[in-house]
Amino acid sequence: MDRARPLTLLLAGSLAAGGLLALTPAAQAADTELARNGGFEAGLDGWTCTAGSGAVVPSPVHGGTKALQATPAGSDNARCSQTVTVKPGSTYTLSGWVRGSYVYLGATGTGTTDVSTWTGSAPDWQRLSTSFTTGASTTSVTIYTHGWYGTPAYQADDLSLYGPGGDPVQLPAAPTGLTAGSPTSTSVPLSWTAVPGATSYHVYRGATRVQTVTGTTATATGLTASTPYTFQVTAVNSAGESPKSAPVTATTTSGGGGGGGGLPAHALVGYLHASFANGSGYTRMADVPDSWDVIDLAFGEPTSTTSGDIRFRLCPVTECPGVESPAEFKAAIKAKQAAGKKVLISIGGQNGQVQLATTAARDTFVSSVSKIIDEYGLDGLDIDFEGHSLSLQAGDTDFRNPTSPVVVNLIQAVRTLKATYGPGFVLTMAPETFFVQLGHQYYGSGPWGGQDPRAGAYLPVIHALRDDLTLLHVQDYNSGSVMGLDGQYHSMGGADFHIAMTDMLLTGFPVAGDTDRFFPPLRPEQVAIGLPASTQAGNGHTTPAEVNKALDCLTKKTNCGTYQTHGTWPALRGLMTWSINWDRYNQGEFSRNFDAYGWN
Repeated sequence: MDRARPLTLLLAGSLAAGGLLALTPAAQAADTELARNGGFEAGLDGWTCTAGSGAVVPSPVHGGTKALQATPAGSDNARCSQTVTVKPGSTYTLSGWVRGSYVYLGATGTGTTDVSTWTGSAPDWQRLSTSFTTGASTTSVTIYTHGWYGTPAYQADDLSLYGPGGDPVQLPAAPTGLTAGSPTSTSVPLSWTAVPGATSYHVYRGATRVQTVTGTTATATGLTASTPYTFQVTAVNSAGESPKSAPVTATTTSGGGGGGGGLPAHALVGYLHASFANGSGYTRMADVPDSWDVIDLAFGEPTSTTSGDIRFRLCPVTECPGVESPAEFKAAIKAKQAAGKKVLISIGGQNGQVQLATTAARDTFVSSVSKIIDEYGLDGLDIDFEGHSLSLQAGDTDFRNPTSPVVVNLIQAVRTLKATYGPGFVLTMAPETFFVQLGHQYYGSGPWGGQDPRAGAYLPVIHALRDDLTLLHVQDYNSGSVMGLDGQYHSMGGADFHIAMTDMLLTGFPVAGDTDRFFPPLRPEQVAIGLPASTQAGNGHTTPAEVNKALDCLTKKTNCGTYQTHGTWPALRGLMTWSINWDRYNQGEFSRNFDAYGWN
């Protein structure tokens, strides 16, 4: 949250391209065509394209009636690939026809030297060719084609892998031993016995495939409390997918997860400038209007960036002439709570960088936050880490298993606080779109380095704490344009941006375009939309009419404009704003519009 001016975050990437062209030896007598559907006459059968980037088109084509067209976007280079069975110690020729700029053709997993070849510019069809020899124990390779970042769509056709065919891969058997562990209110852990020859496993909830994993465990998340679910698993390799396992049924526990009972079905969340003033005027706790259901005290800040020692004090009288005494402030908090309101301490903000880089900082964070909660009798914690508080170290590529200390220690600290205060502890988060929805395109420094390591860095925190999370209200402001699930970029300030960004949270999305690393959807009652209360509060102010359009689309599937959501969520929790002070400065326009909106 911005005390004085918006914080702009920039994503920078610097990638280098290269290619290797190997000489093509003479084909062996027993050589055959091994690429399946290399002319794309059967659509994408046999091929997998990243992030849904590939499609089959009738024109332009090199041969037949169809060709591949794939479009790079963001951090996705539109890679389409196929795994082929080969013989060890054998020579293969890979070739194909391409059109476009910076189009690549290559093979990985050869067991010797992986190869690729490319063209910088092919305004018409151009043939690419390379060759390789497999290693002594290599039985499969992956062939691929891709474009390059920031370039237009490319086309590929008549792709060929020529050489001796390997022994056919057998379809794996159906997994056995599928077992459900102890459910929570929103998740069920699953495990099963490994299947020989399987390279991955598909997890099904009912008839819907919800996950793909390479190991023999998975956790189904985003579930509804007190609800039975049936799961099955299949084994997968290059030959295809096995039959489904025997089903297992588990029922989630009661409680709905996330704690913080007592919030209304549709809540209004606002930040109160309790420790500073920034032009909007000081508002005493007792004077906060009844419209606000959750009041976040802005801010608790660290004594230093890495100390973990969080302090909170009321705004000094020299800065806020109307500030109440600590005793009056505490009494007003109790009065709000008696009226059913929740009052939280918000940690961070634009100026409060918090990096829990060590276990000592983690433990200090827990003890110092607990002291603030106890002293003021608060209901919980809001995490508003911004700037450089969270970033991902090189090699930390899986949001489900984070390794970066600042991320791991934050997760552990919040879990400790939750365990200390019990199920009624209210936990909310207010990340910027840079740290959440941008993770659909970019995650950390990226596979080649050069990206901003903060991109998507909130995702492992949200995912690890989703069963404890009361509300996630992403700041849909002070944001650059972000790509939605429709593959289009959306800009802040209108209904379209809020619809697209919220749809991503409620539908889930592949992280960095990797369908094997899918961020599961949150429950609608865990999600509120974050907006500035006035034009002075931050970039991206949205008029009441546009706010209502976004709510209509997300909760009623009306007034959606050009973006089509992946569902309808009447249980969407509500709205958050920066800030209560700026709303009062703007004659209460934001809160009055919320109160008047017809939720049912």
